[in-house]
Amino acid sequence: MSSPRVIDFTAPGRVNLIGEHTDYSGGLVLPMAIPFHTTASLSEPADDHYHFTCGMFPTKRTIARDDRSTRVGDWSDYSVGVLRELQVLGIEVPPFHLHIEGNVPLGAGLSSSASVEVATAAALLHHAGAKLPVGEIALLAQRAENRYVGSPCGIMDQFVITAARAGHALLLNTRDLEYKLLPMNTGALAACSIVVVNSGVKHTVTAGSAYAERRKEVEEGQTLLRERFGVRDLGDAEMEQLDSVRAELSPESYKRCSHIITENARVKRAAAAMLAGDAAALGQVLQEGHVSYRDLFEASCEEVDFLVEVAGQQPGCFGARLTGGGFGGCVVNLVAKDAVEDFVAAVKAAYKQHWQIDAEVYLCEASDGAVAEHPEIATEEAPDERDLHAATAPPLERSARRVGHRFTAPHAASVAGTDRRHDRPHRAAV
Repeated sequence: MSSPRVIDFTAPGRVNLIGEHTDYSGGLVLPMAIPFHTTASLSEPADDHYHFTCGMFPTKRTIARDDRSTRVGDWSDYSVGVLRELQVLGIEVPPFHLHIEGNVPLGAGLSSSASVEVATAAALLHHAGAKLPVGEIALLAQRAENRYVGSPCGIMDQFVITAARAGHALLLNTRDLEYKLLPMNTGALAACSIVVVNSGVKHTVTAGSAYAERRKEVEEGQTLLRERFGVRDLGDAEMEQLDSVRAELSPESYKRCSHIITENARVKRAAAAMLAGDAAALGQVLQEGHVSYRDLFEASCEEVDFLVEVAGQQPGCFGARLTGGGFGGCVVNLVAKDAVEDFVAAVKAAYKQHWQIDAEVYLCEASDGAVAEHPEIATEEAPDERDLHAATAPPLERSARRVGHRFTAPHAASVAGTDRRHDRPHRAAV
């Protein structure tokens, strides 16, 4: 008897360059997909059930087609949650065996969970013979994490993992999901690398965690500003408005909202610097973003602050900051390519000496998202290539636009030398 046919579907991880905790308050974010991947391998089972297995964890899960049970608290919740959301949409998914493998570092703030969700969505949409717009795929994956897993995450992770294109960062307005792809090889940026340093300090993004507490504090201030000034969310708010109601807010809420309002401004500055190819300006934004994340959002930690400080002392480093949900995880660094080897050696040595932790370092290139890898799952119209290099446009002009329920974005096909077969993470061998 022949073995069942297996089809692989991949989704990358992501690193956020700037725009932390703005994605659930109508703000702007500027992430990129990275060459770490989750692979969802799909095959037909011998029975009428849904089977979930994973190469990273020993637990297995099997459920009946009419099963509507709640989460069980392990890795399978992320995939089962996606199945649930497809069922809510009325998409009939035939029985399957889904096996998850991946190399996205766990607990590092590089979106391993969203990578699992989007890879699962790609596999199950294909298996069901269904298509969705890019934005709807991302929203479905986000709902799986919000409703089934129970994590109050925003839309950024799922969206960039779905929609990213190689060689580009993705500037996203999280309120209406309009987005623009920004080339990362303009001007001085062509001579720079994104170096991600993993602190080795784990964090968890679950209800009841510090993340959830911060989100409540954000919503406290956002609600008051909406009532007082008629803003839709913090994406519309100005610091003058927040300052005028400071006495009515808890100190924590004021600080969290201050971070988000100023972070939105930093995203715009970062996008302008990227379009201008100004590495120094982009690095300055990263540094300022870390100070705000540390002092206003209060989501950093001693180990991460140490890494940022040491990075900033190295020749060729333009800027560094904590990336991801916070409370540990990774530091993203913008480093001149000819300085990377010395930078990595110095940072690893200092961190090991001070904390007795061997930091993992990842040299990352902006990679394709799931739809670029698996275009058959999306109902997207052909992208408009004329919009890609509109370098004189404002950071989020409507060159990336929403048309009904169909999303269009600038085309990234002009990136030279990108071959998905070789687009794999490079761990610094220092």
